[in-house]
Amino acid sequence: MAATPALIKELREMTGSGMSDCKKALEATGGDIKKAVEFLREKGLAAAEKKSGRIAAEGLVSLIVLDNNSKAAMVEVNSETDFVAKNADFQTYVNDVCAQVLDSTAADTDAFLAEKWSKGDGETVSDALKGKIATIGENLNIRRFVRFEKSTPGIISSYVHGGGKIGVLLDIDGPADSAPLKEMGYNLCMQIAALFPKYLNTSDVDQDFIDSELKILEAAAKNDPANASKPANVIENMVKGRLNKQLKEICLLEQEYVKDTKMTVKAYVESVAKEIGSDVKLVRFACFERGEGIEKKQEDFAEEVAKAMQG
Repeated sequence: MAATPALIKELREMTGSGMSDCKKALEATGGDIKKAVEFLREKGLAAAEKKSGRIAAEGLVSLIVLDNNSKAAMVEVNSETDFVAKNADFQTYVNDVCAQVLDSTAADTDAFLAEKWSKGDGETVSDALKGKIATIGENLNIRRFVRFEKSTPGIISSYVHGGGKIGVLLDIDGPADSAPLKEMGYNLCMQIAALFPKYLNTSDVDQDFIDSELKILEAAAKNDPANASKPANVIENMVKGRLNKQLKEICLLEQEYVKDTKMTVKAYVESVAKEIGSDVKLVRFACFERGEGIEKKQEDFAEEVAKAMQG
């Protein structure tokens, strides 16, 4: 694939690199965006690695937590326009989908779509979705869901940002009736929504991710003229240091606690455990950002008009 203007523009927006550097990277990688990003990082040309996966799309993230905080569900349902996302009928439908997820045993979206729709008369979830598409007049998609249920003492905390732009669930072990524990849960849900950690702690990080990052960081360090005279062991330690810094940014327990940057999230959890005199453990979390990773359709009105004039 050639380095088209559209690809160059996309790569520039993703990395902050110059147009000519983006063009060279795409030509060197056969137009593969992912490889081009790695190429730029290895050459030290990526000015800033932006959150490229979070391309806007429309719809809502909805969640439900039972009153006793022992069971919860979260779902993302996408629509084509923000106008539909603000529609009361669509919002009710998304909440109904989330309610069904809460009681469902489906392990994935395909299985969920094949279930009987709880609000219908013998139709499946997929049938109900098609009916809603026909009613609303836009393509809709039940994209993903997650369901948490406590099997140990504790709570499930939650947070919704921006009226359904971001949703967070956090499973915590500890005394369920503790006010400090509930406050901690809410604070950490807000932290997750703000900083988007990928993992709970460093031991959860995929080895493939670590190997890939090490390769990129090593290449970047070797390609940096400032490191030309440095011994191999110095560069190796430098790379390890940079990797550890990245891991702290993507692992919740290793992140700086946003409300008190003098401590990590792990230290904050330990302080709450000490305050209430009980063990406290973060078990798992889930964070959905509406439209994360979905390419939003780009409208070219000039092209549309030209086609219309051509009949």
